[in-house]
Amino acid sequence: MNIKRAKEEIKNTVKVYLAKDEYGNYRIPYLRQRPILLIGPPGVGKTQIMEQVAGECKVALVAYTITHHTRQSAVGLPFIQKKLYNGKEYSVTEYTMSEIIASVYDKIELTGLKEGILFIDEINCVSETLAPTMLQFLQYKSFGNRRIPEGWIIITAGNPPEYNRSVRDFDTVTLDRVRKIDIEPDLSSWKEYAYKQGIHGSIISYLDIRKENFYRVETTPDGTFFATARGWEDLSEMLLTCEKLKLPVTEDLVIQYIQYNSIARDFANYYELYNKYKEVYSIEEILKGNITQNAIAKIGRAPFDEKLNVIGLLLSSLNDKFKEVYQMDLYVDRLFNCLKEWKQQIFEQEEKGVPEEFFKKLLEQEEEKLAQLIESGQSTRTETTVSNRIGGSLKRYAAELKSKTVEEPARAFELVKLLFDEDTRRRKDNISETSEALEHVFEFMETAFGESQEMVIFVTELTVNFYSSKFIGEYGSEMYTKYNRSLLFEERHKEIIEEINKL
Repeated sequence: MNIKRAKEEIKNTVKVYLAKDEYGNYRIPYLRQRPILLIGPPGVGKTQIMEQVAGECKVALVAYTITHHTRQSAVGLPFIQKKLYNGKEYSVTEYTMSEIIASVYDKIELTGLKEGILFIDEINCVSETLAPTMLQFLQYKSFGNRRIPEGWIIITAGNPPEYNRSVRDFDTVTLDRVRKIDIEPDLSSWKEYAYKQGIHGSIISYLDIRKENFYRVETTPDGTFFATARGWEDLSEMLLTCEKLKLPVTEDLVIQYIQYNSIARDFANYYELYNKYKEVYSIEEILKGNITQNAIAKIGRAPFDEKLNVIGLLLSSLNDKFKEVYQMDLYVDRLFNCLKEWKQQIFEQEEKGVPEEFFKKLLEQEEEKLAQLIESGQSTRTETTVSNRIGGSLKRYAAELKSKTVEEPARAFELVKLLFDEDTRRRKDNISETSEALEHVFEFMETAFGESQEMVIFVTELTVNFYSSKFIGEYGSEMYTKYNRSLLFEERHKEIIEEINKL
């Protein structure tokens, strides 16, 4: 099963396990809610999907790597308690609450969410002293004599033995009490995630050409060499930041993330070509509609790998614009709702107040919401970006009111409305600019390739990319519709992919 399918399976499990009957009881009794055991190679994305599922299902998330724990932190520390039995007092050993269970209750207190996911990673790599505790946890949902609270779903993860020498096999009794899901690396499902996360375009393009290098682990007499999904994602963050700071990207840097020498060397060389093609083909000029005959002639003579590289550059540049529109839409819509609340407050106040003070209250609410999302494990980079953007605008609006000493509600509203209109104009300009860029790229593709396999690849990537499909679905694209229909998309797509895989 690939990671995308596993995520859907877990989302459905959360919905089923948290479903209640008309009396408020869980439809599947708590002890019959089998924990999920994800088994897959390291760096394939098991932890990331937990964060995504928690956010999409609006539940809390507590995550632990169990190898960092001892029996005492998992079970609790012993202490002596005096108890009466048949009128006689005895000293009895009891245990403090497990750190892990305490973390669940802490999360409930901090977030107000009574339902959530308890995720335990590397569960099959525990020490010999902790192994019986883990078996008890999987079988009875408890650490020591205290159970995980109802409404909390247990999901665990581990690596197959070929990737970790510390792995311990579970016996049949334990496996018969869990739902085991085996996960395999899959580039196509990872690419959908990569587009949404904003993974560097050079990595996506490279892996399209060198699919076999997406996930590789090899053990030799000289050591273990590996390239993983986690490694590519972390490398992407480094590339994006280095480019912002105008710092060099070398093979030595790449190999710190992709610890497979030949792959790291190959990608470092590809990255150089990627940036070279960006200049040679004047990618930014193509997006502006400045398409030269020189670029058309050059791409026509180029080998297929180079054509894929240029298509990847165009898609990456477009994706940045699609993502900005998506975030701008969220920002303007949520800011509008904030301003509606602000307007209601300043016009309905019983006593005269200062309108700017209400912005401070809204800002506090926004910061509190974001803090709760982060604390519950539901925050995403987009959520954080949009929330910070809203906070910046609320501060700006308040500062503008203060600088002009505006206290009359009607005057304050008119001033803020003018400021908000500037945001909505920027939003419209952003959408218009992105639509034009998409049409310009289609013009280039049409002139250079016509109805070819390259056009099929381009339209395919627009379809699977979260931000581009969202943009086209919302604002349309005549050229996309034209080629999506005329290329007999499904049949041609399959044929082209098979051809590419033979290269």
